[in-house]
Amino acid sequence: MGFENKEKGSNMNRRKFLGTMASVSILPSGILAQSEKPGANGRLQVAGIGIGGMGKNNLHQIAGKGHDISALCDIDSLYSAGVRAKYPKAPFYTDYREMLAKEKSLDAIMIATPDHTHAVIAAAAIKAGKHVFVQKPLCHDISECRELTRLAREHKVVTQMGIQGHAQPGFYLINEWIKAGGIGELESVDAWCSLSYYPFGRAGWSTLLSEKPEGIPVPKTLDWDKFLGPAPVRGYHPTYHPARWRAWWDFGNGMMGDRGAHTLDSVFTVLGKRMPVSIEATSCGLNKDIHPLSAIITFKFAEAKGQKPITLRWYEGTRPPRPAELTDDRHLPYGGGVIFNGSKGKLVCGVYGDSPRIIPEARMKAFERPPKTMVRPKGGIEGDWLSAILENRQACANFDYSARLTELTLLGNVAKRVDNVIKWDDKAMLVTNRERANKFIKCSRRPGWEL
Repeated sequence: MGFENKEKGSNMNRRKFLGTMASVSILPSGILAQSEKPGANGRLQVAGIGIGGMGKNNLHQIAGKGHDISALCDIDSLYSAGVRAKYPKAPFYTDYREMLAKEKSLDAIMIATPDHTHAVIAAAAIKAGKHVFVQKPLCHDISECRELTRLAREHKVVTQMGIQGHAQPGFYLINEWIKAGGIGELESVDAWCSLSYYPFGRAGWSTLLSEKPEGIPVPKTLDWDKFLGPAPVRGYHPTYHPARWRAWWDFGNGMMGDRGAHTLDSVFTVLGKRMPVSIEATSCGLNKDIHPLSAIITFKFAEAKGQKPITLRWYEGTRPPRPAELTDDRHLPYGGGVIFNGSKGKLVCGVYGDSPRIIPEARMKAFERPPKTMVRPKGGIEGDWLSAILENRQACANFDYSARLTELTLLGNVAKRVDNVIKWDDKAMLVTNRERANKFIKCSRRPGWEL
């Protein structure tokens, strides 16, 4: 599945280019020429790449809204067999290059492959003029986020990242309640995912931590080289696929990218889409190959646009202290959530911004709900993307937004990898105090897998 499309604009002044990309701007609502509009009969021709896991759910939502699943692609013919049986008329490919070359009539592509292949596949689809939906987290490193944003703008395609909470009521209530003073002035934020990937694999975690597993025959139904994609070559092991690939640095963004993309969605908007100026990480079980067992990451945001400096603490594999304002009969959301700490109260919600609640209870009961000022998308995260294509507008979690959210989570991972404080120059896309951290801002790629 490798491509040899070289990154465009390599001679452009680096700081000028990155500075331009760092500033978020939303494309105008009318982004396609009238003659380019797809789905004249209201039915889009959609392909799925990476269909054995979350992708099958995305395809189910797309088909359920009356659109055609017109092609399928996966590197594992066994793992994807159930989905292929559900859409028997859709041609099946194991190489997305071949699919894009042959299926010219496709309008849009849904991508739900492992994290490390999101960017290269999405870039190829965008260059082919296809609208793209990419499962979270959008990219595997920050440079990919900047490049996908640039490509989406250049080719004027409709984009969306799969963060379902962004299309749910809670996300909008949180933002409106805090803006209306529901908790007074925001002072800090605690967010968490108490889950862990441990144990890391079927062979036992101690073995996998000590060395990369090698020597197990590759199943005949799996194209292992295409699974590796831009990652360094290593032997196959069932812990990588279809098990816990996201726990491995080469393939996944860990809990910070996995659940952080959901949990920090509302936080990112409440904070005015600011990027942190420093990030500090302390990890337990840090390893050069595998994400740590647990970590606490502290993001510090400078004052901006009238907003005071804010500290965001991310707890991974653990959770923050229980708020004193939480009554004995209530619990913090299972698995993860957010606590917005204000001068007059706190707002607690779940992973997807669900079930927001102001505490103490007396303040929740006395709080007068503000009018709904934010536009709510309809039809879920997939439905909003599909409607945006037909309506010639951008989707709610398009790359101008979701790439920056992904960058926030990736900065947490960079701090984890150096297990220290990093200072971030967002415009220059540089860590300014620890040079060795910059190798994680733009990771090396195998030849043939350049964006």
